[in-house]
Amino acid sequence: MEVKPKDIVRVVKEQLVEKQIAVRDIRLNGSTASHILVKQNGTSYKDLDIIFGVELPSEKEFQVVKEAVLNCLLDFLPKCVNKEKITAQTMKDAYVQKMVKVSTDHDLWSLISLSNNSGKNVELKFVNSLRRQFEFSVDSFQIILDSILAFYSDADGKLSEDSHPPVVAESMYGDFREAMDHLRYKLIATRNPEEIRGGGLLKYSNLLVRDFKPANEAEIKSLERYMCSRFFIDFPDVADQQQKIESYLRSHFIGEEKSKYDYLMTLRGVVNDSTVCLMGHERRQTLNMITILALKVLGEQNIIPNAANVTCYYQPAPYVRDRNFNNYYIAHGQPPIIYQPYSFHIHMQSGLV
Repeated sequence: MEVKPKDIVRVVKEQLVEKQIAVRDIRLNGSTASHILVKQNGTSYKDLDIIFGVELPSEKEFQVVKEAVLNCLLDFLPKCVNKEKITAQTMKDAYVQKMVKVSTDHDLWSLISLSNNSGKNVELKFVNSLRRQFEFSVDSFQIILDSILAFYSDADGKLSEDSHPPVVAESMYGDFREAMDHLRYKLIATRNPEEIRGGGLLKYSNLLVRDFKPANEAEIKSLERYMCSRFFIDFPDVADQQQKIESYLRSHFIGEEKSKYDYLMTLRGVVNDSTVCLMGHERRQTLNMITILALKVLGEQNIIPNAANVTCYYQPAPYVRDRNFNNYYIAHGQPPIIYQPYSFHIHMQSGLV
């Protein structure tokens, strides 16, 4: 199936209106909007993130939204396809990467992510209310698309430098000019990171790897502590932390395999320097998990780390502690082998390479 995003948006809106769901506006959101506003600094975007402002008063409306998107995809199938034999579940399995529904006192929205094998995924977010719409100032932008979509629907409309509709951009950060300066000069700033699920920790480390710098050096350490605290509140178990980090790597480093190691070591540095909410052994477990992920990335890239900067401690086998056991062979000229009764972990002194 090949279809233009503007056509998906148009047909989904038509189906929602037909089902009596009012659409307030349609917006391009996040990193895609940032990429359009400032291209000179080399910022990229991961997915095409589109927000439909809608009313979702009950579960019924959530279901209508889901059916509208799946029916839209069905309409775009080639005419030679027998659509009568294709179910909504079939369309979901074939074209939907993930579906999310959030219904709380402050947040009421759903997300349907359409997978794209040859480019960026199209993420359709249907928002009744969303208390926090950005992580950092540089991804707080939204471009209102209604005027340009209306222009596309006009059969006589042709875009050119001299003929185009006005398009409005907003920043959810609050101060549009300040946010634009942050975007132009690659500066990191946010507000109340403890309100962000995961604290914005993974995104923050990603910005650092991409040569963004803190807008305010004096307050960044305090913000880092808030980020780490919220991350460990939302993901208290090491297995959950690992799953979240691996998922972030898969979705944000497509085609950038060589950057994964730098990202993980940057994340490790932030966690090591700014985590104050964990017990010592919990903190070590998280640091070890991130380190092992970094080593795994190097292994996948066939990169051998500099062993001079890696210290490994091994838990000895139980029989080693038996004083009567002394059955070691030590090659001539080699120093004796000394076992230390510590659990396995890897200590990174200054990076692996």
